[in-house]
Amino acid sequence: MKAWNIDRLGGSLSLVERAVPAARAGSVLVRIEAQSLMSYLGPYLKGALPAYRAPKNFTPGGNGIGVIEAVGDDVWHLRPGQRVIVSSHLVAHENVQEPGQILLGITSPGGIGDALQASWQDGTLAEYVLVPAQLATPLDGLEHLDSVRLAVLTRLVVPYGGLLRGRLAAGETVIVNGATGAYGTAAVLVAIAMGAARIVAAGRNGDVLQRLADTAGPLVVPVALIGDVADDTARLRDAAGGGAHLALDMIGGAADAKSTSSALGTLYRGGRLVMMGSARAPLPLDYFQMMFNDLEVLGNFMHPSDAHLRLVALVRSGRLSLDPIAPQVFALDDLDSAVTEAAGAGNLEMVVVTS
Repeated sequence: MKAWNIDRLGGSLSLVERAVPAARAGSVLVRIEAQSLMSYLGPYLKGALPAYRAPKNFTPGGNGIGVIEAVGDDVWHLRPGQRVIVSSHLVAHENVQEPGQILLGITSPGGIGDALQASWQDGTLAEYVLVPAQLATPLDGLEHLDSVRLAVLTRLVVPYGGLLRGRLAAGETVIVNGATGAYGTAAVLVAIAMGAARIVAAGRNGDVLQRLADTAGPLVVPVALIGDVADDTARLRDAAGGGAHLALDMIGGAADAKSTSSALGTLYRGGRLVMMGSARAPLPLDYFQMMFNDLEVLGNFMHPSDAHLRLVALVRSGRLSLDPIAPQVFALDDLDSAVTEAAGAGNLEMVVVTS
């Protein structure tokens, strides 16, 4: 098979020929048909993201849509010929207090994660990938959608995890901070499917926010933030109709936490703020504001193990459409062009590599 191999982050990346791996106990071998690229894949491969840890001589890439080619022993429900979505979020399955976790083909947080990564070090930028069976979710009932379109699921599932963590209920109002980004836009689309009554799409680029609102429909109210906490809080409250039940923070690489503070200040009593972004500044909390208003601040990384199963059910039901995000398709051997395009893709676009 063809597979991309990098000798180390920041090292040499090349397309190589290697043997198709054999299924082992608890695993499935998946023939990859399509996968989405992270916008930051370029700097990641160049070793410019110091927080990321990866082994030497591995295949990067953490998600994909494909067909099961073979299953190993102790795999009971998945079967050859079945189309699946492959997740990157691998959590050790032992019943311990803090099981190790990694993002397959991307990074380890250290500790037990390094051992997990050594056992499952290759990702999805290949024609075939061997993964633990727990990372493969059947796509039964979605036969009318091709694998390129289904690759949109790999973007939607990340903010879906945050909305689940924040306990978004039908009829609630939610603020998405960072709605101009790829994951923020995805959060808006998923919140609609989950039954939110109003979604306040907040960010710095008013034109991008308006295009998102035009695409997503009348439940979405765009608010362009100016960086003044008091003023932004007042305008978010007005857009929310008085307040919000939930705020999902998806800002990327922000130098300050002003927009996050504004979203927190918009919450009703008992409201929840879920943090999934990557702000580089601490979030100041007002002790009395938090206490008197019974507010919750929740950190969240990725999504629960059944998130793909539940997301697929939303698509199958017709509540969640994959159409608003437009795939740009590249072949596996044209990775350089795909990485360049992914870095500049808009919030309603995504780059998909096909095998």
